[in-house]
Amino acid sequence: MDIKDTVDLSWDDFDELRQPRAAENDFDKVVDRAISRRGFLGRAVAFGSGAAVFGSGILHSSTSARAQTAGFAFDPIAISTDFNLHVPTGFQWKPLVRWGDALVSDAQDAYSADNGVPVAMSDKVFGENTDGMETFTHDGHVLLAINSEYVNPKINLPEASQGVPQTADEVTLLKNMQGVTVLEIAQGNEGWAVTLDSPYNRRITHETQMTMDGPAAGSDHVKTNADPDGMSPKGTMNNCGSGKTLWGTYLTCEENFNGYFGATGDYAETEALIRYGIGGEGRYAYEKFDPRYDLTQEPNEPNRHGWVTEINPADPSSTPIKHTALGRFKHENAEMVQGKDGRIVVYMGDDERGEFMYRYVSNATWSEGQPTDGLLSDGTLYVAKFNDDMSGEWLPLTPETTGMPIEDILVFARMAGSKVGATTMDRPEWIAANPLRVEAYCALTNNKNRGVKPNAGGDETPATGPNPRETNNFGQIVRWRPTGEDHGADTFTWDLYVMAGNPDVYDNAYAGSDNITAGNMFNSPDGMAFSSDGMLWIQTDGDDSNEGEFAGQGNNQMLVGNPETGEIARFLTAPNGAEVTGLTWSPDRKTAFVGIQHPGGSWPDGNGKPRSSVVAVWRDDGAVFG
Repeated sequence: MDIKDTVDLSWDDFDELRQPRAAENDFDKVVDRAISRRGFLGRAVAFGSGAAVFGSGILHSSTSARAQTAGFAFDPIAISTDFNLHVPTGFQWKPLVRWGDALVSDAQDAYSADNGVPVAMSDKVFGENTDGMETFTHDGHVLLAINSEYVNPKINLPEASQGVPQTADEVTLLKNMQGVTVLEIAQGNEGWAVTLDSPYNRRITHETQMTMDGPAAGSDHVKTNADPDGMSPKGTMNNCGSGKTLWGTYLTCEENFNGYFGATGDYAETEALIRYGIGGEGRYAYEKFDPRYDLTQEPNEPNRHGWVTEINPADPSSTPIKHTALGRFKHENAEMVQGKDGRIVVYMGDDERGEFMYRYVSNATWSEGQPTDGLLSDGTLYVAKFNDDMSGEWLPLTPETTGMPIEDILVFARMAGSKVGATTMDRPEWIAANPLRVEAYCALTNNKNRGVKPNAGGDETPATGPNPRETNNFGQIVRWRPTGEDHGADTFTWDLYVMAGNPDVYDNAYAGSDNITAGNMFNSPDGMAFSSDGMLWIQTDGDDSNEGEFAGQGNNQMLVGNPETGEIARFLTAPNGAEVTGLTWSPDRKTAFVGIQHPGGSWPDGNGKPRSSVVAVWRDDGAVFG
């Protein structure tokens, strides 16, 4: 297939195109097997009042059990299928910042509805395809750090390029439209707006100078011709989810980095390259114009990406740090909490079908005001194992448990996880920790290969534990409670908060759990965040065709879930074609900032190109709702 035919593929389809794996099972038998399995039928854990949601009959509940959601501080909205954004009655929204909006005065006219942004201004404007984001305050200034996950080449490049870069300048344009934007915002008579020319405004792109720390920094795996010491990588790429440290810095997470690399000649295809989906032709043709992305010339360059990178939004002169102790894989987000003894804990998911969920625990403890040196570079990486009896454990990834040197464990964390028998998951994406109780949630967005194909490392993917459905196109959210209410504990109990599905189409496992109704159904949970009142906000990135098994689910959406009762209500719907991703609040918790990625039509301007954007959402009465 020609490269111009791949630019419209999802990252998951791109991975499967590059490395197709033969199916092991006859597709026609898959659904019947899933329905007949124990799954989690009849199993419940005493997780407070929420346990009632997961009682007997969860996969075969009656229509009467699927009551409409009530008890939220807004009227749930219906699905939408149009190219607009919708919120409940009593709420308003407006764009805060759009792809191409200026960060500095001399870029105010950079964006054109016909031509996008010229390369000369591409690092002075807000990037494309917004994703994870966090709010910070510093000396009275309100700052946002926002990821731009990837680019749509057909939108950014001249029409004659057909979505494939034809020159080095066009590659530079694509590089600059991705990465991270730090910007200052302020509230005026017309609400929140970007502060033009703020000294805090900056872009962090594929070319920004970085540094590395942790056990893999300086190892042979990360040395290149341009950086023989292996300590000074350039760029952060495919920045998906995010996180916020307890000391007030930003964690940006590198996800589908594999697609940026290709080969212009012969290269050594290794087990590691195959496991991480690297090789052949890159998605953006970078390798044709920049030797850094050419496996033939720089075979170690991919090992310098796929990390959690720390950025200090309050210091524009600071150098971002890639923390190798947190492992290299397709990071979705990084949720930081603290153990009872003061150790730092970071939960992370590897967003690929059949990959693993991880946890990092620091060796040192921390309290506010203490130095932070070493907290994210000196610790232990763990991988999750979920048992069918609804217990679980964190398996340490060490030389003793894996038989691998520590630098190999971290650079090739997927292979280390396979060594210790970690549980293959249905694309673990965002992880969110409840601020009001010691529990955490992970969105398992979907996995059409569950029970059909092994993962890229050959690990089996049986429909068991928290992944109970084969050919899982709907997804679910798993939650766990650490033993002793301690995030630093090595064991936990788990249940499923929700299984997405379609009760109008199915009367079996694919109808979803009892808290899914005709009025709140959705597919592919992705982004998640807790508001200060302990409510779980769920964002989706799934099939918005509104047809077949997805009929009645409409466009992608943002919902609110009550962890105590299991109730879920739809709060926002996106324009058709868009994913809802990234959520943070203003310091006064009266405004939510929500990311709308890859919208269709000409949203939000109503003319010209579709523009991914961050929107502000607030109540008419100005009350707190976050």
